[in-house]
Amino acid sequence: MANTDIALKEAMLIEGALGVALVDYNSGLALGSAGGGRELDLGAAAAGNTDVVRAKLRTMEMLGLEGAIEDILITLTGQYHIIRPLTGRSGQGLFLYLALDRQRANLAMARRKLHLIEQDLEV
Repeated sequence: MANTDIALKEAMLIEGALGVALVDYNSGLALGSAGGGRELDLGAAAAGNTDVVRAKLRTMEMLGLEGAIEDILITLTGQYHIIRPLTGRSGQGLFLYLALDRQRANLAMARRKLHLIEQDLEV
């Protein structure tokens, strides 16, 4: 089992990673982050992506959809953004947010590696 710091460092090893954060979607606060910088404000990204997760959960409820969100993918012209809600009991209300450089990243591999990191993360 990996702790938050180890999980964030592992996520930054994903090819093309620009920044990663573990976010509480009840408060919108990043509980931990790595990477980022002037071009990627992870605090602002955490708060903004909290709204995305909440909106999707509300929509699923309105539609009566069963199951859970595996991940949410946002594609920009120069980046991929992956939002992955944690599924373990200790991760209730949390999600991993990963921003990738679209030119350097392999999206399928990044999703797979983020899934493995999420499985091993103990919060």
